[in-house]
Formats: sequence, C-alpha cells, structure tokens
Amino acid sequence: MNKITAKKQLSADVYEMVLEAPFIARARKAGQFLIVQIDTNWGERIPLTIADADSTAGTITIVFQTVGASTHRLALKEPGDQVENILGPLGNPTHIEKFGTAVCVGGGIGVAPLFPIVQAMKAAGNNVKVIIGARTRELVIFEDRMRRYADELIVVTDDGSYGKKALVTEPLKELCSGDPKPDMSVAIGPPIMMKFCEKTTAEFDVPIMVSLNTIMIDGTGMCGCCRVTVGGETRFVCVDGPEFDGHKVDFENMMIRMRSYKDREDAEHHKCHIELGLPPLAVSAAPVK
Repeated sequence: MNKITAKKQLSADVYEMVLEAPFIARARKAGQFLIVQIDTNWGERIPLTIADADSTAGTITIVFQTVGASTHRLALKEPGDQVENILGPLGNPTHIEKFGTAVCVGGGIGVAPLFPIVQAMKAAGNNVKVIIGARTRELVIFEDRMRRYADELIVVTDDGSYGKKALVTEPLKELCSGDPKPDMSVAIGPPIMMKFCEKTTAEFDVPIMVSLNTIMIDGTGMCGCCRVTVGGETRFVCVDGPEFDGHKVDFENMMIRMRSYKDREDAEHHKCHIELGLPPLAVSAAPVK
C-alpha cells in the first residue's frame, strides 16, 4: 500500500498526487515511469511517468489526466487514502550528458514528465530552453517549476489565451533555425505533437528524443502490447524505452495501434461517468457488456 500525502487539482481534468514510495523515490531517474494499480489485484494497470521525487521524504509525484475509468477513480482519492500497488521505477532513464543547448518541448500533460528531464539537463551543464504548449491558459501546468531551471521558457496556447498563439512546432522551428542550432531536443506529449516535432527538427538535422506512452499492461516486456517500430525493427516501450530516437519512430503505425481499443475505452469511460454521477459521454459504439 502507498499512502497519498498530498493532492492538487492543476486544471479541470488534471491532478497532481504525492505518494509514499521510499524505495522508488531513491532509485528513480529522469524519464522512468510507474505502473499504478488503484484498488484490487484485478484492477487496471496504468503507466504513469514520475514527475518528481523527494528521496529524503520518501515520496514520489505523479500527474495524471482523467481520461478513463481508472484515472477518474484515482482522482476521487484524497490525502490519507491508499493506492494499492505501485511498480517502479520502470524503463530506461533519459540519456543525459552535456550536449550544449538542449530544447525541451512539452505538450499538455506531457509537461509534467518533461520536468525531471529539464532538471537533469540543467544539472549536466546544458543551456536549457523549454517550450510549454497547451490548448488554453487553464491547461498550462508546471510553468513556475520550469522557470526555476530553464534558461529560456516559451509558453504557447492554441487559442492565444496565454503566451503566444501557436503550436509548439513554431517556436521549435525558430530555435532550430537559429545560429547555433540546438545540439539536442526532447519532446513529450500527444503522439501527433511528437510526430510534428520530429518533422520540424529533421528539417534542420537536430537530434530529438521522444518519450512514448503506448498501450501497456505489465510494464516488464512480457505482454507485447507496447510494441512499436523504431528504425524498421520492433521495440517494446516498457523495456527498450520509453525514450527513443524520434527520427526512427514509425509514428503512423504507433498511432494506429493506440486506437485499437478506442471503442471499448469510450464505452468504459461513458459507463464510469454514469457510475460517478458525471455527465454522460456520447460514444460511437455500444457499451461493453
């Protein structure tokens, strides 16, 4: 059991939780993730990246969006409640070295897992430029924390309600076209965002690392659900990743695979809304029986 010590709502659907997990807090490194099981041994296993950790206090921080039944149930928990199972740290840590200038791009909730990478890049002596993107002002997260480590912070919103009205690829292109251009870039966010970040950096021959969050069950390489094609070869996100050379990732194939259970996910999400007394969702498929 892992006790929740703090909870904060960052936006309408995004929550931050601090949990007791001393062994994970001491062992984790930037880029690694967890498998969280909320209640029983038969509950859904959710992959979540570690957004922060305090090895002295023995706590870890997770940030999640209520996009499905399990994350909605997790959001109902309060400080003092327990999360039954947390497995981690999993995956390979981010490759950190003194590259020179590193551009770190986060979209939506992807800003949270980007934070420990920004910390590590700065600690390694890099000139760190951070781009935060969100649909609207209310969805911008971790801005103050990023400012403590970023040499330059650029905030963009789709609707222009905060920062600059643009997609993250616009300032990324401006930085890549500068002289000197960045020595490394990192992107974490929705697959479509990472895909276009890769295309942008490829135009200027700038390396890019992307952190993939695919369908996952066990997180230890056994189930094969998280397989992706990287450089023409099959790789497993949970044990070979979660970070890969973005220029080698087959994003189209990955996005097709991530839609495999979309109808079922929509139906379960709809069912969860009804159970929790939330407004019902429109679904394209019949509810799962």
